[in-house]
Amino acid sequence: MVFGQVVIGPPGSGKTTYCNGMSQFLKLIGRKVAIINLDPANDSLPYECAVNIEDLIKLSDVMTEHSLGPNGGLVYCMDYLEKNIDWLQSKLEPLLKDHYLLFDFPGQVELFFLHSNAKTVIMKLIKKLNLRLTAVHLVDAHLCSDPGKYVSALLLTLSTMLHLELPHINVLSKIDLIENYGKLAFNLDFYTDVEDLSYLQHHLDQDPRSAKYRKLTKELCDVIEDFSLVNFTTLDIQDKESVGNLVKLIDKTNGYIFSGIEASAVEFSKIAVGPLDWDYYRYPCLLLILDIIFALF
Repeated sequence: MVFGQVVIGPPGSGKTTYCNGMSQFLKLIGRKVAIINLDPANDSLPYECAVNIEDLIKLSDVMTEHSLGPNGGLVYCMDYLEKNIDWLQSKLEPLLKDHYLLFDFPGQVELFFLHSNAKTVIMKLIKKLNLRLTAVHLVDAHLCSDPGKYVSALLLTLSTMLHLELPHINVLSKIDLIENYGKLAFNLDFYTDVEDLSYLQHHLDQDPRSAKYRKLTKELCDVIEDFSLVNFTTLDIQDKESVGNLVKLIDKTNGYIFSGIEASAVEFSKIAVGPLDWDYYRYPCLLLILDIIFALF
């Protein structure tokens, strides 16, 4: 059984930076990590990837050959990857014995709530290779500073969750930069818990541009609240405690905490609801190394 993450989110949400920082963190706590770059538009990688989709197909070649724009080209590339899933499977098989997998996907959001290609690729890999994956959906925290953009992010997040049908964690990334965009209308818990969006509607009504869409906004907020699926955790990728807390959450959702454990259903339940404590908290020298690494990162 192999564990990993499917890293998704809109352009600029920090997916590549996340994969780079997360891989460094996981290696420091003793895991062998393989990053799989499935974004053919990502031609400047800060990390060393074990598998690169550009070895199969290049976005620039697709755009030139088929006279497509970037969005159409990415859809074509995902469709091509789906038809050549055996290529990806053969690249992953040598990593299955002892690696934790990070899949870096494109930022084109239509791939994850509208088109089926990316979902089909993920589901085929899960079935054929016995993978246990969690979708980590990154959303730039600065969207919280604009009520309209925040509601749009909630709709995108909900649509993605329903479409992918994977264990799912939504992350407000770049949380360390959120104050750069001005004071939030509410405290941060309001945006992470997503409990009562009626307060947001009042703020939207103050904006002449959105006031005329008052009824539509209310209906959209009602849909989000009726499903009651969306919430967020926060992340500062340069802070080891923030990354560590996210790793604990991911390990619960994909079952990593249960790997290698033989126990009853009751004991599994106790592990699932109980707090986790990593070994690096108990080793001062490793804490020092983490401090140095994250200071340089």
